[in-house]
Amino acid sequence: MSWFEAIVLGLVQGLTEFIPVSSTAHVLIVSQFFGWGDPGAAFSAVTQIGTELAVIVYFRNDIARIISTWFRSLRDASLRSHMDARMGWYVIIGSLPILVLGLAFSNQIETVARNLWLVSAMLIVFGIVLGVADALGSRERDLAELTTRDGVLFGLGQALALIPGVSRSGATISTGLILGYTRESAARYSFLLAIPAVLASGFYEMTKIGGDSTTAWGPTLLATAIAFFVGIAVIAWLLRYLVTHTFKVFVLYRIVLGGIVMLLLASGIITSG
Repeated sequence: MSWFEAIVLGLVQGLTEFIPVSSTAHVLIVSQFFGWGDPGAAFSAVTQIGTELAVIVYFRNDIARIISTWFRSLRDASLRSHMDARMGWYVIIGSLPILVLGLAFSNQIETVARNLWLVSAMLIVFGIVLGVADALGSRERDLAELTTRDGVLFGLGQALALIPGVSRSGATISTGLILGYTRESAARYSFLLAIPAVLASGFYEMTKIGGDSTTAWGPTLLATAIAFFVGIAVIAWLLRYLVTHTFKVFVLYRIVLGGIVMLLLASGIITSG
């Protein structure tokens, strides 16, 4: 991987990780379009550490409060009904499906699933799912109303993102909208819920490629740093955007992009990977 590729893919990762359009799909599509080849699941996982560090920095006060209250609630029963203590448990519970399924299907995720025919189909299908969820959801609930059942359902939604093209934020937000949460609440919880899964995935991939002398660590780390800084800006923008806007533009974008990729594949301009 060249330094230029790293800059481009780092920008793509940072711009698309948090909006519901699938960062993995975009990294794959851009790489194939320019003839760079698949950068690999390891590159995607490591650069996602950069975007998750952006979440940690942006929500640092909320995260510190949740962790502190959760640990104190283990000793102090009076704190167990506190929203921050409950949120700690909801993040843990919601992270289990993707961690278990990610380990169970890691080989398929890193090989056969990284196919642009599948990616383009998932862009279209889950774009439609997001549009339907946004149109039909009541959008009346906030995170104070989160329950254990909802945490599990959010987690199952997030686990769908193991399929490239689905979008972690898109699947999780769609689940929240179906459950009646506001757009902003669903997005906030999806950001928090992603932290354990993405960091675990990233560091797991790093242990697998750490001894590989062919790994382009310099460009990979540059892409990760770029994804971090761009990701912070995107989080701030998206949360403001969702206060007054729907997901319609993302739905249309996903469907159009999926259709274009299918046409490019069918014409042989790009390969499926």
